[in-house]
Order: sequence, then structure tokens, then C-alpha cells
Amino acid sequence: MNRLPKEWRRAGLLVPALLAVVLLVLAVAGPLLAPADPDAGNLRDRLLAPGSPGHVLGTDSQGRDVLSRLLAAAGPSLLGGLLPVAVATVAGALLGIAAGLGGRLTEHALLRTLDVLYAFPGVLLAITVATVMEPGLYATVVSLSVVLTPAVTRVAFTEVRRIRTAEYLEAARVCGAGAPTVALRQVAPVLAPVLLVYSSSLVGLAIVYAAGLSFLGLGVPPPTAEWGAMLDELRPALLTHPGVAVLPAVTILVVSVVFNALGEGLRRGIGAGRPQLTGAGR
Repeated sequence: MNRLPKEWRRAGLLVPALLAVVLLVLAVAGPLLAPADPDAGNLRDRLLAPGSPGHVLGTDSQGRDVLSRLLAAAGPSLLGGLLPVAVATVAGALLGIAAGLGGRLTEHALLRTLDVLYAFPGVLLAITVATVMEPGLYATVVSLSVVLTPAVTRVAFTEVRRIRTAEYLEAARVCGAGAPTVALRQVAPVLAPVLLVYSSSLVGLAIVYAAGLSFLGLGVPPPTAEWGAMLDELRPALLTHPGVAVLPAVTILVVSVVFNALGEGLRRGIGAGRPQLTGAGR
């Protein structure tokens, strides 16, 4: 820990980074760590309270162990948040570079098209896209990628526009470097820290959106364990057994906070934050 730069330690990056790594490990090894079969239920043991013998976090409405299902759901739930951010980051970077370096016609064509998507509320757009697809992880990834890409593109374009008249870019062009070379060797290294910070701040939002789609039956279908789907299954027991019913919601909240803290730590540590990084709240 003492080898880390002081500004990174002050930024509070280490703790959320370690927690994020733990969450990723749970996403991979969750089913192996589950104390019971997450899909095996016993109606005689339905809705047991947390702390019941053999069930640390209780059971759901079908008598399935809640802890086992939360662990098994870590993989699909985190993938539903991480994959759309990764896709949107790559797509947004490519579109932002194309708009920033491709001339006014390309710039206006791309940005005006994305503005149409950006005009819709994120939740409504995700639901609309997911509705026309078969429920599953693929629908979640595609719908959330559509929602997040316009905001990432805006961030990428703003940064490219800031540097596109820089002398080192002009020098590269004079030396005969083509547009792909300029984009890859000159623009991408400058753009990468900005998008890393911004995209990390989107992960928590994407996880909440993915859980919301599953809650509405548009995401990962049952019997696959997923935090949003678990919340929907336990919703009828919210008033009678709140101790069990709120556990998926608490899990979603904690994971979202961890990734938001990671994004804030990266912003302070890398020092690449920009005032325009506001698309995450849409």
C-alpha cells in the first residue's frame, strides 16, 4: 500500500478497487461458494427469516436459500452492468473520434443521430429496446448499450474536439500519417483516461438498469438467479417478511455504491475528470 502514489491513497481508490475485485471474484466463483443449490427449494421452509438454521440469509417464497441465490446471481447481474458499459465505451470512442476528426458533415450526421437517442429518458429507451427482443442477457446488453453509447460519444467527441487542432496532430498529418494512424497513436492515448473515468462511473447505473429490466421480466429469465428478478419474486413478501425481501435491493445498492466510489476514486486519482461528464444521470 505504501508503494502507491500519495494522491491515489488520498483519493480513496484502494478500498473501492479491492471491493470491486472481490465482487468480480464472486461473479466468477459465486456458484461454487454457494452453501446450497440455488435452484433447489422446499415449500415447507419458505420465507424463513435471516439467521434461520441452515439459511444465514433466510429463504425465498419457494424455499430456496437466499444467500446461495445472491451468490449465483452475481455473475449474470454484474455482466448485465459491465458488458453494456464496455460495449458503449468502445462504440462511443469510435463514434466520438469519427465525429471529431471526420469533418463537419460527419460530425453533424453522427451527433444529430445520437441526439435522437439521447433525447429519450434512459430507462424508457432501455425498456423500449428490450421489449422488442427475446428476454435474456443479450437483450439487457443491447438495450443498455444503446442507452449509454450517446453519452460516451459526447464525452469522447468533446475531448477530441479539444485536441484536434493541437500541433502534434498537425505534425503527424504533415509527416504523412493517415486518419487511422492519427486516431490510434495520437488521439486514443489522450482519450483513454477520460473514458476510463467516465465509463467506470456508469457501471453502477448500468447494474441498476439491468436489475430493473429483470424486475420487469425483460432481462435474464427465470429460473436463472438475478438480483432484479429476485427482487420481483420477493416483492409480495415485502410487508410480511421485509427482512428477506429487501436483501436483493440492498445487494444492488451496495454494488452500485462500490462502483460509483471506484469511478470517483479514478476521477481524483487519474485527474482526468471533466465538467462535461454528466451523462450518467440521465
